[in-house]
Amino acid sequence: MTTILRRPTPPIDARIGLKHGAGGRSMRALIEQVLARGFAADGPDRIGLSALDDGAAFRVGEQWLVLTTDSHVVQPPFFPGGDIGRLGVCGTVNDLAMMGAPDVLGLTCAVILEEGFPRADLERVHASMRVACEEAGAPIVTGDTKVMGRGEIDGIVLNTSGVALTRRVVRDNGLRPGDRVIVTGTIGDHGLAIMAVRHKLALDGALRSDVAPVNGLVRAALAAGGDEVVALKDPTRGGVASALHEMASKAGVGVLVEEAALPVTDAVRAAAELLGLEPVQVANEGKALVGVRPGACERVLAALRAHPLGADAAVIGTCVDDFVGGVVLDTGFGRRLLAEPDGELLPRIC
Repeated sequence: MTTILRRPTPPIDARIGLKHGAGGRSMRALIEQVLARGFAADGPDRIGLSALDDGAAFRVGEQWLVLTTDSHVVQPPFFPGGDIGRLGVCGTVNDLAMMGAPDVLGLTCAVILEEGFPRADLERVHASMRVACEEAGAPIVTGDTKVMGRGEIDGIVLNTSGVALTRRVVRDNGLRPGDRVIVTGTIGDHGLAIMAVRHKLALDGALRSDVAPVNGLVRAALAAGGDEVVALKDPTRGGVASALHEMASKAGVGVLVEEAALPVTDAVRAAAELLGLEPVQVANEGKALVGVRPGACERVLAALRAHPLGADAAVIGTCVDDFVGGVVLDTGFGRRLLAEPDGELLPRIC
């Protein structure tokens, strides 16, 4: 008998909390019950907001035009491995890539500044964005600037949008039993780097955010696997656990994850153990989950490992026809259900 683990999203509270913007079930409930109601649904030539994917897509001739938008409120705005500017560019490029559209036509950037924000810091953010754009091959082509009074916002807020064309959209709901799930590198790096610097934790080891554009990685995976690459998702807020739950629920499968296969740096593992966290539930900003048919798994894995950002890519799970909508972690000593975070363990990480 098939076990179904899909849980209905909880009704949202009368007032919005930080958990409603931090990934996981609470944020999904806010979107489904309030923000997405009455807006564009899917159609034969359109993937709309109701899909709750990483972007929208519109049929344009023989191709699809993919559109995505993202806002960034990370605190602190500068952290080991990156800053809010790099995060803004990479986050939007990665969302396009997660729709199967790694070749970016252009980005927009809106900057909202608090009165008194240091010019030197703004120039530092600008320089970081330029570097990230060069890495991704994604030019910023238009934007907007606003300034708010002191205390009205927290320093700097960015919004970035992006457009790209692709001949095939890759959704996050394409898994079926037998498919393999690959993660393109080590997990938990971004969230723990932010936590360490925000709370001034004196932790051994070099914790650095993994923030990077993964469109090159996705391009390599699609070239190697073609139509057998059937699902993409970036494990940002809520980490791998949240992303896998969403993929499993939408596809109507369960995912069996091998804990020993999860790539984790020594620094992240040590910090997570000290803080009582599971790296699988901590955010990344430069990784992707790639769902592939079994026959393409080794080809795609080899292509990812040949890319500079994919050296630590690993097959971490298999889709099954049991535990539908859920994620089961095989620890090597037994199996347990891997809970989906109700909200990010640390708010305002992206």
